[in-house]
Amino acid sequence: MATRLFKWLSFSLFLVTGKDGESKAPSMHPLYITVTEINHNAQDKDLEISCKIFTNDFEAALEKAYHTKVDLSDPKIKPAMDKLVGDYIPKHFRIKVDGKAVVMEFIGTEKQTDATWAYFQVNNVPSVKRLDIMNNLLYEAFDGQIGIMHVTVMGNRKSIKISNPEANAGFEF
Repeated sequence: MATRLFKWLSFSLFLVTGKDGESKAPSMHPLYITVTEINHNAQDKDLEISCKIFTNDFEAALEKAYHTKVDLSDPKIKPAMDKLVGDYIPKHFRIKVDGKAVVMEFIGTEKQTDATWAYFQVNNVPSVKRLDIMNNLLYEAFDGQIGIMHVTVMGNRKSIKISNPEANAGFEF
């Protein structure tokens, strides 16, 4: 599991960082965007999910949802912050595989420059023909929130963009 997770995290980080390891995203942003990558790992029979969210936006949404001070950058309170993230995302990002709701297992978070990554996994997914997603991450905090989702199944990558209040998307493979 650890080796598999390392390969997955390494690949996910490569997708959004430059050769020098720095984030490609600017520090100031005019839009409210989340980016989610879902990869079906046929060999391990699981879905690997990574959500990239601007940290300041994420903190604002978590504070609004949980009525508490949030600091995703403070390593002293990382376990408490991970608990909030692990609770919040599955409430606002749900997946059905071939019509059946699945449970996402929280793996952890990683802070990177101006964004926070949250990692999840869904076990026992031998194949994917259809993926239905409900994604309203940060909608309660930002009217202009946009969700970009990339899904890869058997090397076939598909992407979609949704904007608040639209929350549902489907992918056929």
